[in-house]
Amino acid sequence: MKFTYRNIFTGIVTILFVTMLFSCEGNLKGVQQMEMPEDAPQAIGAGINLKYTDSGKVVATLRSEKMLDYSNKAFPYREFPNGLVVEFIDEEKKKNTVTANYGVVYNDTGLIDLQGNVVVVTSDSTELTADQLYWDQNNNWVFTDRPNTIRFKNGALNEGQGFDSNQEFSNFRSRSNVGVQILEEEKK
Repeated sequence: MKFTYRNIFTGIVTILFVTMLFSCEGNLKGVQQMEMPEDAPQAIGAGINLKYTDSGKVVATLRSEKMLDYSNKAFPYREFPNGLVVEFIDEEKKKNTVTANYGVVYNDTGLIDLQGNVVVVTSDSTELTADQLYWDQNNNWVFTDRPNTIRFKNGALNEGQGFDSNQEFSNFRSRSNVGVQILEEEKK
């Protein structure tokens, strides 16, 4: 091969082109991040209606007007600023419903923080209301340190400051409370 100015020029242009190609590819992520404000969500969803299935059966639904996805953050989370409604459906098709004015789901910890007019209605018509309620999905545990009211199907009422329970509410511990308990006498 003869070295001519044309061959040298072509080689230089090729090297520059390849260098620019690789440098642009490496900076694409950086350019995308510069375009997005630091506190902006990665995605915004509107009119959310999610269905969670297990073995082909719907076990839960989630509805919300708006979802902000911050999965791009160091501590990823999804936010529901306009509230949400979640329905849990058991094997017998019984529904438990949770509503709140605001919610946050923390991806790494499995913790859900519900705030503002939180209402839980179980399939047996037990109703729990609270200002804030946490649900630990990993441990299937529900808790709060805030004021709460529980109205049971039989008319019993419990008003308290904080409680924790398994998510089925079969192992319930109230911290401080007052209430009305309905006791039925055994007939002999």
